[in-house]
Amino acid sequence: MEVTQILHMNGGLGETSYANNSLIARKVISMSTQMIEESVTELYKSMVPKTMCIADLGSSAGPNTLFAASEVVRTVGKLRQKLEHRAALDFQIYLNDLPGNDFNSLFRVFLPRFQSELRREMPPGSGQCFVYGAPGSFYGRLFAAKSLHFVHSSTSLMWLSKVPAGVGLNKENICVSSTSPKTVINAYYKQFQGDFSTFLRCRSEEVVGGGRMVLSMLGRKSEEASSQDGCYIWELLAMAIKEMVSQGLIEENKLHTFHIPYFTPSPAEVAAEVEKEGSFALNAVEVSEISWAACSNSPLHSENAWHMASCLRSVAEPLLVEQFGEVLIDELFENYRKILSHRMSVEDNKFVNVSVSMTRRD
Repeated sequence: MEVTQILHMNGGLGETSYANNSLIARKVISMSTQMIEESVTELYKSMVPKTMCIADLGSSAGPNTLFAASEVVRTVGKLRQKLEHRAALDFQIYLNDLPGNDFNSLFRVFLPRFQSELRREMPPGSGQCFVYGAPGSFYGRLFAAKSLHFVHSSTSLMWLSKVPAGVGLNKENICVSSTSPKTVINAYYKQFQGDFSTFLRCRSEEVVGGGRMVLSMLGRKSEEASSQDGCYIWELLAMAIKEMVSQGLIEENKLHTFHIPYFTPSPAEVAAEVEKEGSFALNAVEVSEISWAACSNSPLHSENAWHMASCLRSVAEPLLVEQFGEVLIDELFENYRKILSHRMSVEDNKFVNVSVSMTRRD
């Protein structure tokens, strides 16, 4: 499986699109708003560039795509008013995702909304925002050396660059789970270590000295990689697939050879890689939680389960179609919705979000 060619959120604006099923992601980004504001404030106080260059990595295409960039622009605008800085400041905003991302909808639908909001909110003489697409893997270089002042990423870095080698023993599991062999768990962890270290090394070449990064990713509180707070949502999807295997609708070998390139790290694991790579000084590490039920505003478990199933479908469908074909996807997610409805009626499950703020060392 070539992850860079297959992995992307569902595009378009339809019922199963990421754009219409990204409320959880929006709430996760909102949790790091204060960290973004503090980081950008310290950045601007330490340097006053004529043009501020911002990159959002793993931005996808939807109403959340420009949320962090909006916060940066607004924060700088308020600070400039407070400091009475009158010279216009332009912004260059780079939106990165893998090539399969729906950049067309992003620039046709969501960018005009962002531009309209800024025109209403920003005072005259604020400068302009120039927005660019930057397709490619963030596990490699994307930008010129020393060209970025601020980098943001949310709900993306738990996705690995590839499925780790040596996970064949993880049969009937689709990623790290409570029944995964220790060798499989170690393989996923080593892949995360290598990928995140590569990410940091690439950004260290692109970010100016004193530049900032705020990264948020789904993770776990426990130091046990197979704990429920990190992988349970995928375990339940594996149950739905196994049910279809038992019905003869999916070949057993298809399940046994399906592996998601996904690892949810603990705060300590994230901090350890930042410190080991050494290019960035760690300013803060924060952990927050968000209920699965936050994917909708309904008090009904069945309604919440439908929204949660739709959310995961918008994220995982391209991977599932590649392995199992398109014909069975509707039935698979109907099974998944039923499993979720039961579990959400008896359990209060939460996503764990790990956010880190760091500064590029001079």
